[in-house]
Amino acid sequence: MIQRKEIQNMVKDYKDITIGIFGSHSAEEIGISAKSFGFKTVLICEKNRDTLYTKYSKSLYDHIIILDSFKDIITPEIQDKLNSMNTIFIPNRSFSVYTGYDNIENKFRVPMYGNRYILRAEERTAQNNQYGLLKKAGIRTPKHYKKPEDIDNLAIIKIQQKHNPLERAFFYAKDHEDYKIQSDKLIKQDIIDEKELKTARIEEFIIAPRFNANFQSYTIGSLGTIDFAGFEDRIQTNLMGLLNLPAKDQLKIDIPIKNEEIGHHGMTMRESKKILVYEAAEKFRETCIKEYPPGIIGLFSLQGAIPEGKNGLEFVVFDVSPRIPGCPCVGPTSPEMRRLSFIHNQKIESPIDLTILEIKTALEQNKLSDIVT
Repeated sequence: MIQRKEIQNMVKDYKDITIGIFGSHSAEEIGISAKSFGFKTVLICEKNRDTLYTKYSKSLYDHIIILDSFKDIITPEIQDKLNSMNTIFIPNRSFSVYTGYDNIENKFRVPMYGNRYILRAEERTAQNNQYGLLKKAGIRTPKHYKKPEDIDNLAIIKIQQKHNPLERAFFYAKDHEDYKIQSDKLIKQDIIDEKELKTARIEEFIIAPRFNANFQSYTIGSLGTIDFAGFEDRIQTNLMGLLNLPAKDQLKIDIPIKNEEIGHHGMTMRESKKILVYEAAEKFRETCIKEYPPGIIGLFSLQGAIPEGKNGLEFVVFDVSPRIPGCPCVGPTSPEMRRLSFIHNQKIESPIDLTILEIKTALEQNKLSDIVT
């Protein structure tokens, strides 16, 4: 495993830096924020997937590196090129999936903003994963069914799509028999893999409004410890189309439900209940410091719902993004941007502005080694 000290030594003499961007997921968001703060940028993209960045958004990137495969980012030639630019690389979900955790932890010797070691915790089958962290933090999660036979209420089954490692193929079942019917259908339609089904996560479906709460966790003390950036929820492919139909018409359609994310929409929450998500974020942050030192650095998201509990409304978390969540709607829709601009005496227009602000502050205070792994 790459040792943090090795990476910290690389950045100790950096006087200027280039922001490294992976050409997918949140590449435009990062590019906009980095350029607005005056940083040079370098984009790494895969051939035949680069048109958005090389044609329509090319002004966001000073350097563009096109690879035959995303995994080529770990080759010595590409790493040398990035390090020659004093690159500070910002990981996103696509980087984790296409590069692979083993490569990130053992071969990618480019300074990364944030904690490269916690990225793997997003995977439901990993040791000390997000569910373990949530449990240790004392944050309520949905009831977990260890096997399909245990299902006694409406459950959601979380499994990767067979042909798209970036997306999941959730389905729903009310009992074991329903589970067998739904899963057999998806296997025959070649949407999920029978082997993957054995390790799928089965949990109760929380019937309540969903809120994805986006936070920035800081290492540079002058910026504070944590900032809340705003709420959003995901727009999913054919699921959203089906939900637009009356219930009687939904029942006429027999097609697999796709939870593949295609967009986002912004949300707000009553002020009296926002403290619920702040408390959960603080607990999660403290737990990550203990379990994955140096803890969460940068943006993260707690994805959950607000149902009625025994003692009133509560925040139940069913998913964690321990890296940039990729939520382009939050900047334009969140009222938090005005509050954050006031707090930091700096115009904040996007959650990723908070990430770039910490990088800029670390560079000015000669503390880059505090924010990289």
